[in-house]
Amino acid sequence: MSTILNKPFDTPYQTAPFTKIKTEDYLPSIKEEIEKTKAEIDAITANPETPSFKNTIEALEFSGEQLDRVTAIFFNLNSAETNDEIQKIAQEVSPILSEFSNDIRLNKVLFDRVKHVYDHQDSLSLNAEQKMLLDKKYKSFSRNGANLPEEKKKELREIDMELAKLSLTFGENVLAETNKYELHITDENDLSGLPEGAIEAAKHEAQIRDKEGWVITLNYPSYIPFMTYADNRELRKTLSLAFGSKSFHGDDLDNQEIIKSIANLRFKRAQLLGYKTHAHFVLEERMAETPEKVTSFLEDLLVKAKPAAKKEFKELQEFAKEIDGIDEIQKWDGAYYTEKLKQKLFDLDDEKLKPYFKLDNVINGVFAVANNLYDLHFEETNDIDKYHEEVKTFKVHDSNGNLISIFYADFHPRPGKRNGAWMTVYKNQYIKDENNSRPHISIVCNFTKPTKTKPSLLTFNEVTTLFHEFGHALHGMLANTTYPSLSGTSVYWDFVELPSQVLENWCYEKEALDIFAKHYETGEVIPMEYVEKIKASANFMEGLQTLRQLSFGMLDMSWHGIDPSSIKDVKAHENEAFESTKIYPDTPETCMSTAFAHIFQGGYSAGYYSYKWAEVLDADAFELFQEKGIFDKKVAQLFKDNILSRGGTENPMELYKRFRGKEPSPDALLRRAGLLEK
Repeated sequence: MSTILNKPFDTPYQTAPFTKIKTEDYLPSIKEEIEKTKAEIDAITANPETPSFKNTIEALEFSGEQLDRVTAIFFNLNSAETNDEIQKIAQEVSPILSEFSNDIRLNKVLFDRVKHVYDHQDSLSLNAEQKMLLDKKYKSFSRNGANLPEEKKKELREIDMELAKLSLTFGENVLAETNKYELHITDENDLSGLPEGAIEAAKHEAQIRDKEGWVITLNYPSYIPFMTYADNRELRKTLSLAFGSKSFHGDDLDNQEIIKSIANLRFKRAQLLGYKTHAHFVLEERMAETPEKVTSFLEDLLVKAKPAAKKEFKELQEFAKEIDGIDEIQKWDGAYYTEKLKQKLFDLDDEKLKPYFKLDNVINGVFAVANNLYDLHFEETNDIDKYHEEVKTFKVHDSNGNLISIFYADFHPRPGKRNGAWMTVYKNQYIKDENNSRPHISIVCNFTKPTKTKPSLLTFNEVTTLFHEFGHALHGMLANTTYPSLSGTSVYWDFVELPSQVLENWCYEKEALDIFAKHYETGEVIPMEYVEKIKASANFMEGLQTLRQLSFGMLDMSWHGIDPSSIKDVKAHENEAFESTKIYPDTPETCMSTAFAHIFQGGYSAGYYSYKWAEVLDADAFELFQEKGIFDKKVAQLFKDNILSRGGTENPMELYKRFRGKEPSPDALLRRAGLLEK
């Protein structure tokens, strides 16, 4: 049964026709596109000509174009605008897609053709991008069982189908846990310490739920302000334990058995393919290369960060004792006393800064930064269909009026949207038949909604989040490669965070802040003293923050760098993984792993270290911008030409060295973090 999804979209710029798609269209559409793609694969394998780069590798690369578009729309909405029906379809369609992927990767005739081209590549005149595509295509087979005997291929298929289902269930459980919890406050005294905006948002949440008083949820815009400002320690504890125990209650939303199954299946899969562990399998295709290098990298940073973290914790402990007589601070005290101490030392808090960070101004600011660096122009348009009325749509042009990208921006929490912030793609960039087909890029965030009396005002942390995701978006928008699978953010996972993290640096620079940090009522530019305090406080508690990130990376490696079959108790395993980074007393009721979506639902398994890895790259890269000027066109052009536009067409270290003239130095990160003398 054909639907609107089964033919090229008759819309402006071939954008997704969201409002015309019915939920029941997805399953039949995906099934139909799978059949069409199978026919394309059959045409490749039936070709009587000798396998060549064009008739095999390129033909395979451009097969399933409409299938890719339909699945991108579907799975993006499953994160940004889901419901029970979409989740049910996702559970049904994921194993079908997993089976189809295996049908391709385990197709012996197809692999033989790919292998023929791979084995004869020296006699072909391939450019760097073609060589990379060939290498990726060959490895997509070899790393997914093409060289296995038939009975092992069957086992691999079963593992992949089971993993696809488990990952979805994990995410659904975490979302359900987040949505079902509420802290209902009826005594106004319990709001003591909370900023006016947070109180108003809590009141609004209660009204939505037909309740008197105020409601705090586990969504970040509600949870973070409460943990940072609420004077009521018992309620902070209640909320902290609720947040930290998501899917750790031994009920039908519990993820303990699910994550043990995921870890064991990943290990079994890696072993089947000839790798020691899942981490060995993953890291073969990363800049870090091996688990040993990752562990060494994390431990080296730990040695540098731990003394600073211990000193900061002692300072925090003494401060809490001094002002409130607290003998031992707990996890639910961290953000609260950190903010209080920060205010004392720097006379700076989010409530002073938020009026200068109206969401609309920050959006215009990040657009202005992109214009100053890369000559991009953003024009909001109502001609493009959207999946929710809150989504903003933009046409992005260069200085000559050429279309560079379509851009979607979705900023506020909803029940059908998962927590956090991310960038995604609805349509990749590629060049085919001399036509440069431009990408459709989206960022999704969860910022505080406007209220009756105030526009959406961002915390400084939310400002850096917006810049971060927009950095990913630029990586997608400025893509200029021939092949879609090498385009934009299709790069080694520990390289993908460089464009996003490097853009965060502009949030700390007066030259950039002057463009957009203006008081939402008076229009006054953010005072210089605030800018100086933002910069001065940038490294505040950096040791503790670094330790926290390292603990997540080490937890990830503890699940994926070993044989996990001996893990019986999830919490005990987690405590062991956290031993070297532990600062706060443990809370037996909580468990991070059961809601650690990055590694059990997202693509960060054996890859969480890449946030710190990319920080090394971004600190080193930004030192060049600082040296030449943060809006220096020559440096920006180098970054665009060698990083943003090149995608995954070459080895990332080679691309980086071409931009920077040298390999990155970890000292740049340590200098910026204040953990090394400048």
